[in-house]
Amino acid sequence: MRIVVLAGGIGGARFLRGLLSAVPDAEITVIGNTGDDIHLFGLKVCPDLDTVMYTLGGGINEDQGWGRTDESFTVKEELAAYGVGPTWFGLGDRDFATHIVRTQMLGAGYPLSAVTEALCDRWQPGVRLLPMSDDRVETHVAITDPESGERRVVHFQEYWVRMRAAVDAEAVVPVGAEQAKPAPGVLEAIAAADVILFPPSNPVVSVGTILAVPGIREAVAAADAPVVGLSPIVGGAPVRGMADKVLAAVGVEATAAAVALHYGTGLLDGWLVDTADADAVAEVEAAGITCRAVPLMMTDTEATAAMARAALELAEASR
Repeated sequence: MRIVVLAGGIGGARFLRGLLSAVPDAEITVIGNTGDDIHLFGLKVCPDLDTVMYTLGGGINEDQGWGRTDESFTVKEELAAYGVGPTWFGLGDRDFATHIVRTQMLGAGYPLSAVTEALCDRWQPGVRLLPMSDDRVETHVAITDPESGERRVVHFQEYWVRMRAAVDAEAVVPVGAEQAKPAPGVLEAIAAADVILFPPSNPVVSVGTILAVPGIREAVAAADAPVVGLSPIVGGAPVRGMADKVLAAVGVEATAAAVALHYGTGLLDGWLVDTADADAVAEVEAAGITCRAVPLMMTDTEATAAMARAALELAEASR
């Protein structure tokens, strides 16, 4: 079975671990969000790609869901002693090594897709991990500064990590997406897929940013494979993070049904909601999307594997 997954960071990575457990013999291609990428300390940092790579490769900090296990922060502390910031972004020493290698390879002329493949040679994640694009795309968020009252734009990482989404997001803009091209292999993988999955990743700044790259949304819509998504909203609230803040910025309610309708019948064939949102099934199906209610809390690998199996069963039913 050839499965394509459009994935963001923590939610996407943890879902992928369950998917690998559920169908260990499947050929899985992961199209990773690079809109969260940021340049720090002269280095190219790709948080979502690294979170997938570390999670599936056994190097992730399980408590955080991001960064390396057994991490130290000597370099960060030394930079702070020199007065060099930002101090709010927690790069550890082991993590620095990944970004140094990536930046050196990019500087030598290798595209991000080739660099990602080289990094994965070490981690052996068990999937083919592709960046959505080799071109630079960065998600920015428009806010009103609570101190000055002026409208300004910040990098998504500053909004999410430093500000903790404490102010309303007025607009979410994937800067550079309109000019970007899908990375080599992305469109081919979508066209050849037997199943396409949207994991419970952020529908605006993860899956949404991937779909913003010209050609990817169109390829998913045109694919022969059924497309099934899993709701990141359970009981009217994000399972993790502050997805409700960026959903509001694009005029979408933080409900399981509203997110399904946001993707729409042009993309989705099937949609899974949590049993807590069983009353959303009728609304989603009325829109022409096959829907089922199953447990969607990724409490452990076994529970996540059950979610993955439910998604594949719904995909088969949607053919």
